[in-house]
Amino acid sequence: MYRFVIVTDSDRASGFRLAGAEVYEVRDAEEAKTSIPPLLHKDDIGIVAVNEEYMLMLDEKLMDRIEKMHRPLIIPIPAKKKELDRRTYIERLLRKAIGYNIVLKR
Repeated sequence: MYRFVIVTDSDRASGFRLAGAEVYEVRDAEEAKTSIPPLLHKDDIGIVAVNEEYMLMLDEKLMDRIEKMHRPLIIPIPAKKKELDRRTYIERLLRKAIGYNIVLKR
């Protein structure tokens, strides 16, 4: 059976632990960048949920590798703050899906 793992900050870690999830608590995006790659190579992990703000800070090479993987599935946990620019994330998904960069304007 595959495990469900969460990479999050200390503010949200307790809530996920209370729900019974395995939590990797990180202080910032830099620490998340070093914590995520080893999780990608573990055979017993099926899903890794990562704070959205941490996913947006991952480098392009790692994101390409994550998007090509079948397992574990990496999913973003929505940000607490609504000020995050979601366009970058959406543009990256569109570029992956259609192979062309589309710039979103308001």
